[in-house]
Amino acid sequence: MTGFMLSDLPGPRADLANIANFPLAAPQRPEPEGHQRHSFRTIWISDVHLGTKGCNAEMLIDFLDHTDSAVMYLVGDIIDGWRLKKKFYWPAAHNDIVWRILKRAKRGTRIIYIPGNHDEMFRQFTGLNFGGIEIRRAAFHDTADGRRLMVLHGDEFDAVMLSHRWLAFVGDHAYHAVMKLNVTVNAVRRWLGKPYWSLSKAAKHKVKNAVEFISRYEEIVARAAGERGVDGVVCGHIHTAEFRTFQHNGRPVEYWNDGDWVEGCNALVEHHDGRMEILHWADVIKRRAPFAAPSDAPTREREAA
Repeated sequence: MTGFMLSDLPGPRADLANIANFPLAAPQRPEPEGHQRHSFRTIWISDVHLGTKGCNAEMLIDFLDHTDSAVMYLVGDIIDGWRLKKKFYWPAAHNDIVWRILKRAKRGTRIIYIPGNHDEMFRQFTGLNFGGIEIRRAAFHDTADGRRLMVLHGDEFDAVMLSHRWLAFVGDHAYHAVMKLNVTVNAVRRWLGKPYWSLSKAAKHKVKNAVEFISRYEEIVARAAGERGVDGVVCGHIHTAEFRTFQHNGRPVEYWNDGDWVEGCNALVEHHDGRMEILHWADVIKRRAPFAAPSDAPTREREAA
C-alpha cells in the first residue's frame, strides 16, 4: 500500500491537487498482531475530519484496532478538504487511520465511501472503486433482520448548506476554534487522570437553537427516508449520535446518526442478528478491563421518540 497517491485517480484532479497529492507511507504504528477484535456485521463511521487538529485520531485508531466487520460505511467528512485547502496538516496518526482502512479493504471488508460536504471533492469519482473502496453518492443497506436503510451523509438536508453556503464556512471557522479549545481542555484532563470529555458537545446541548436545529434536521431526514419507502436512514453531518423513531404515513421510520470522531467519538454498528447499536468509544475505553476487547460495551437501547 505504500506509494499510493490520490492523484493517480482518473478524471479531473484540480480539486485534489492542492490538498491530497501526497504518498501514503507505511504506518508509524502498525496494527497489533493477535489482538482480539469484536466482530460486527456492519460498521458506520463519519465526520472524522482527517487533516484537522480536532480529529480524535488516537481514539479512532483504538476503535479500528478493536473491531472488525464484513461491511464498513464511511459516511462522509472523512477528510476535511475545507481545512486542507487553507493549510496542510497531516500527522502520522492520520496516515495510520487511512492505512488501516485500506488494509481492511485488502483483507476483504467491503468498504463504501459516501463523501460529505467537507470531502465533496471526492464526489466527482462516484461509481469508481480505488484501493478496494467503493465511492457512492448514497447507498441502501439491508440488515440481517430484513430492514432496508438509506445511507447518506446528510448535508443534502441542511438548510444552511443549501441556502447560505458562506454562513456554513463562517460556522466552520467558529467550530474549529472550539475544537482547538477542546484539545487543550482534554490534555489538562488527561494530566489530571480524568477521562475524555467533549466541551463542544456539552455546549451544544445547552444552547436552545442548536437543540432545535438538530431536532428539526432529524425530522426532515427521517421524512425523506419515509418518502423513499425504506425502513430507516443512517447519516452523519451534525456530529450528534442519535436514534429516534418517526412516523410517516402510518409506518415507523428509524433515524440513526453515527456521530463523529471529533467530539463524540461514536460509531454505529449492526450485530450479526441485525440489532443496531451506537457505540460511545470513550465509554468503552473507560469500562474496558486491561487487555480485554470491548465485547461487553453497553448497548444503546432503542427508544421511540
